[in-house]
Amino acid sequence: MKYSALKGIEDILPPEVYIWQEIESVAKDIFHRYGFQEIRLPIIESTEIFIRSIGETTDIVEKEMYTFPDKAGRSITMRPEGTAPAVRCYVEHHLYNLPSPQKFFYSGPMFRYERPQKGRFRQFYQIGAEAFAVSQPSIDAEIIAMLKNLFEALGLKEINFEINSIGCEKCRPDYKNALLNFFGDKLTDFCPDCQRRYRGNPLRILDCKVDRCTELRQGAHPVTGYLCNECREHFEELLFRLNSLNMPYSLNPNLIRGLDYYTKTAFEVTSEHLGAQKAVAAGGRYDNLVEEFGGPATPAIGFAIGMERLALLLKEKPAEEHPAPKVFIAALGREAEIESFRIAEDLRAKGFWIEFNYGGASLKSQLRKADRISAEFAFIIGDNELKSGKIQWKNLKTGQHGEIPIPDAISLF
Repeated sequence: MKYSALKGIEDILPPEVYIWQEIESVAKDIFHRYGFQEIRLPIIESTEIFIRSIGETTDIVEKEMYTFPDKAGRSITMRPEGTAPAVRCYVEHHLYNLPSPQKFFYSGPMFRYERPQKGRFRQFYQIGAEAFAVSQPSIDAEIIAMLKNLFEALGLKEINFEINSIGCEKCRPDYKNALLNFFGDKLTDFCPDCQRRYRGNPLRILDCKVDRCTELRQGAHPVTGYLCNECREHFEELLFRLNSLNMPYSLNPNLIRGLDYYTKTAFEVTSEHLGAQKAVAAGGRYDNLVEEFGGPATPAIGFAIGMERLALLLKEKPAEEHPAPKVFIAALGREAEIESFRIAEDLRAKGFWIEFNYGGASLKSQLRKADRISAEFAFIIGDNELKSGKIQWKNLKTGQHGEIPIPDAISLF
């Protein structure tokens, strides 16, 4: 029987996996510069933490979560996002008792049952970062600048930063009422999802991607017109900080984010090369979530990067050389094969990727294999080489070749 991966779930193979490794390596380096430390979070969590944080009426909770009862009858969910588990971790381990701010990053698979499309899968990967216990907008600007530095370090330049403020629990009720009044007369013309959002959280109508809904919401007042003094001052200071860094950005009054826990700052990083689903990273503040999870009142902000979408963008860059073996050792005869095995181990101990033939193939066949796997050098060992204590070598990139004593082979590279 022939098996295949489930719909919406992909294997990540060489050479694409090298792009992923580059992203992870560069991200860890950039995060380290800003004081973010790595944490490893579980893939499964109690369902309640996602209902409480994301919102019971959100699309994620209502339609997309992989939820099941375990053998003890508890409701378990495969994490659809990383912020709620990070906050649970922060509260459970009393990390708020440590010197502030506490800054963490994590990476790994997330799971949502939704329609697979370009750059979007049912098992998808994210790199996320969260900063706790700083209320000042300087850290909002710092996190956005960190993302900019990350994308630039990866060689991506055509990236857009969209920013908005969605207010707080003090000023958002007035804006919700304004939206209810604005959308009320034409509610039946909206899509079924937006009609449901109208009753649960009308702000999410602003985030709908359906063309008809986009047209119907034209003329709605922006949320920034309803901000309280605290939120307005926070937003103005954030923009001032970004301007002081000459940071390019655009204001997007319809940027809401689809999760209930966001307050004040919301942002997305987008690319026009990704089609309709153009966000490659997104985040914002969630100043109330730690307290809702049983911890002390703690402001916080974070973001997540979509690995698949970022990898798609990096594929469009000029091709770089992928990792390949330094040497392929072609051996002729059993004694030569034993010697090649010993040489391979010596060179591997010095940090090189070495391959050799595992069976009795012809020299021509072995050299063909060395070329196919893009080895840089080929070493040839036969009876004559064993007697002389030397190997024949060839640089498969330049065509240079020669003979060298076995102990001196490492001097070739």
